[in-house]
Amino acid sequence: MGRNLQNGERLRPVDLARGHGLSTQAIRNYEEAGILPAAGRTPHGYRVYTPLHAGALRAFLALVPGHGHQTATSIMRAVNEDAVDDAFRLIDESHAQLLDDRRTLRAVESALGDLDPAPASEPGVKSEPGRGSEPAAASGPGSTFIGPLAGKLGIRPATLRKWERAGLVRPRRDPLTGYRVYDEADVRDAHLAHQLRRGGYLLEQIAPLIAQVRAAGGLEPLEAALCEWRGRLSTRGRAMLTGAAELEAYLRQRG
Repeated sequence: MGRNLQNGERLRPVDLARGHGLSTQAIRNYEEAGILPAAGRTPHGYRVYTPLHAGALRAFLALVPGHGHQTATSIMRAVNEDAVDDAFRLIDESHAQLLDDRRTLRAVESALGDLDPAPASEPGVKSEPGRGSEPAAASGPGSTFIGPLAGKLGIRPATLRKWERAGLVRPRRDPLTGYRVYDEADVRDAHLAHQLRRGGYLLEQIAPLIAQVRAAGGLEPLEAALCEWRGRLSTRGRAMLTGAAELEAYLRQRG
């Protein structure tokens, strides 16, 4: 394949495919999707590709890891239709999404750093007025009721009930009194939700993060998940650089 490119000779579908471990059908599919420019045809109807097609294929395959298959396809289609500004807009949107993901990660790390390993309730604190007389302390170490927890967070009990409906906290009900009882995990989740809300995150954005904390079994195991998340963002950022370099080379080929 390298000799064909250097000499400017015509390339068969198999020539493109072999260089990237693809099938010839994949090459035809990429052409039909607009990822590659339209191929020329021999008098017998066989496709004929050129180094320009090879450059388009390299650019597309380099764009996929950073932007995803769908966006990479749209970028290449825009370039091949001479709508380069549309391609640049798509690239900008991917970078903006990556930046937003980084900000979300930093917010979660900051929120976790501000939490105690096992925040507990303050004994002897009564519930808010209008809710009746809850006991001063719930059963179980670190357990508390809605009034003391709301007071500790500096929010209204109605806010905690709203968070419960959104799935951010999952208190159990005392079988005798019917009061909500927040155990240590609930208190932790409430603190984390409070930190993220202060950071401007919506309830629907917070819910999956709380679910991740629960799935990890607490804050300490989540550190590995956060480290992996950080690594994925770095890998994606570097992949975007590689994709940009190959796309720029393809744009120069197009002239």
